Amino acid sequence: MDRLLQLNTIFISIIIEAFPFIVVGAFISALIEVFVSENTLLRILPKNRYLSVVAASFMGVFFPGCECGIIPIVSRLIKKGLAPHAAISFMLSGPIINPIVLFATFIAFGDSWKMVGYRAGLAIGVSILVGLVLSFVIKENPLKENSELHTHDHSHQNTKQKIMSVFNHTVDEFFSMGKYVVLGALIASTMQVYVPTRILTTLGGTHVTAILVMMGLAFILSVCSEADAFVAASFRNFFPQASIVSFLVFGNMVDIKNLLMMFGSFKAKFALLLVSLISSFVFIGSLLL
Repeated sequence: MDRLLQLNTIFISIIIEAFPFIVVGAFISALIEVFVSENTLLRILPKNRYLSVVAASFMGVFFPGCECGIIPIVSRLIKKGLAPHAAISFMLSGPIINPIVLFATFIAFGDSWKMVGYRAGLAIGVSILVGLVLSFVIKENPLKENSELHTHDHSHQNTKQKIMSVFNHTVDEFFSMGKYVVLGALIASTMQVYVPTRILTTLGGTHVTAILVMMGLAFILSVCSEADAFVAASFRNFFPQASIVSFLVFGNMVDIKNLLMMFGSFKAKFALLLVSLISSFVFIGSLLL
């Protein structure tokens, strides 16, 4: 009974933490759908694959969001004509390098700009590398053909109609993405209750295994980017700095919640490739810290 109560508490806390950001993500996605034309979007980023990936990796500074709501935004951007590799670069770095997350990291680690720099630097590095690889590999639209995110022509609507369209799209996308968050939160809370943390700390006895364990822990805990720095800081006495940084970066790129959303929005082959690239580059980058 105690474990069920604990599971229920963790599940509800994840839902309460994640859903506001799903709403924000769905709202931004709806604004893009209604008010941003394809021509405007294509002028935002350079045409060159290298410059577009780099520019997209820094866009997160201007979009203070969370990984919980980033996938519907990215799906919408791709449907609007943004190159998939650039959109993915934004998806990976956006939840980490926005000012809210960086400030939370600074506070959580005792006013440490060093941890802020490591976290932002690794996130940008991984997002650029993944984006560049995808720019050479992707030959077709990575979105599912039956994706629940639909694009419509809103150019003929007046202001009132556009506002109503934003509301309708926000509601549709909230429920579309929300079901994956609920399922992910249930899985994450179950694993937190039934997989003792002491087992993980025992496994992380070396530099390499510590990084792998913290990446796995980040995936399991599925904490939103605005709050995960405080969770990571609680492990400073058990794990080395590089593994803490891997936790702060990997968990915002791949966790249980957004993994389910990836498979809900992207083709399975592309989602698997994306997760493999992220995992590899975060691991290698953490080893080099």
